[in-house]
Amino acid sequence: QVQVVESGGGLVQAGGSLRLSCAASGSIFSVNDMGWNRQAPGNERGLVAGITSGGRTYYTDSVKGRFTISRDNAKNTVYLQMNSLKPEDSGVYYCYAYQRGQRYWGQGTQVTVSS
Repeated sequence: QVQVVESGGGLVQAGGSLRLSCAASGSIFSVNDMGWNRQAPGNERGLVAGITSGGRTYYTDSVKGRFTISRDNAKNTVYLQMNSLKPEDSGVYYCYAYQRGQRYWGQGTQVTVSS
């Protein structure tokens, strides 16, 4: 079993920054893609950013140029640096990790951006 634990959420004013962290642990063999999804009240969970084990990154259009995803493979940890935050970035951010074709989710961390 793989456990995924997020940290780093909180309350920030518009224009501010936050850094999220996520670590995968447990029965780790070869973690493939890791990344973040976001769910705002009344909306479906959707991709924010992801990164492959080789370091290729991908982002949803609304965060390009503001968010940066990075990864430490030795620690099975992924980070999301969020700058120039907007109120519409608010929501619960869920980290995921793929291993052997299965996706594992964290419990989520709340990000609230006030206007």
